[in-house]
Amino acid sequence: MSTAGCPDVVELYLRLPPGDIAYVKFIFESYEGIAVVRTMDRAAAVIVLLIAADLEGEARAILESLRTEVPWVEVRGYVGTGGGGGSRVVSGACVGRPRPKK
Repeated sequence: MSTAGCPDVVELYLRLPPGDIAYVKFIFESYEGIAVVRTMDRAAAVIVLLIAADLEGEARAILESLRTEVPWVEVRGYVGTGGGGGSRVVSGACVGRPRPKK
């Protein structure tokens, strides 16, 4: 699940109830530095957690502790609409530095 070109960042896509997106973002913001949470598709209620690879275990532990409050499902190979119409494959983003040129 490592991001191509940015191996130290892990992307974890989740589908959860739309009303819980802000709550999950708030929880991860309170654990400063564990993950950046972005909403990928509001209509489908899909978010991505951008996690430093060495903190993936901690991020997954936080998610497991949330499971009793927020029913979430990991989405592998996410393809979404991106909100602008049409489909697109969501590619990774290096956090804090530009992606290497090919």
